[in-house]
Amino acid sequence: MDRRQEILNAATKSFSLFGFKATTMDQVAKIANVGKGTIYTFFDNKEDLFHAIVFTMINQMKAEKDAVINENKSFQENAHFVLMKMLEFRESHALLSKLIAEEKEMQTPVVQAVLVKVEREIVHYIAEHIERAIEKKEIRPVDVQLIAYLLFKAYMAFAVEWQVTHEKPLPEEKIIEVFQDTIFKSLNV
Repeated sequence: MDRRQEILNAATKSFSLFGFKATTMDQVAKIANVGKGTIYTFFDNKEDLFHAIVFTMINQMKAEKDAVINENKSFQENAHFVLMKMLEFRESHALLSKLIAEEKEMQTPVVQAVLVKVEREIVHYIAEHIERAIEKKEIRPVDVQLIAYLLFKAYMAFAVEWQVTHEKPLPEEKIIEVFQDTIFKSLNV
């Protein structure tokens, strides 16, 4: 693994455990087993490192999602495959969950700005797929932005936030079942 990736992995771990505000470049250097100066050869500052991690995570999720989409399958079948693939990212979502908690508690401006960008990008991405399904007449016409937002928030609630208030995470099968029986069923033509 290259140094840049080792730093990104270490920073992801630190941000996930401690949040943005409490993470220091010294911590990241220690976790990555590199000198602090090495970090600065790849990233200008903590914000730059933070942005790289968050948007790398989003791009990885998109790539994984795109890999399971099959144009010959229905919207609901593809949605099922995508949801299963996204659930594999639960551990990565610990970072997003920590950031959401930090934003609520401390209202860190950097975290607020990144979360707004992340949410907009993900919702926009989901909306594009909903629009295609409507054009193909696979689902009924709906307010695309609202449904995309609902899907994103429901996914985050079940995949990440549930385990904060309950003893254990929801099984993947249960999450899929809830989505199929509620949101996806309501989209049928």
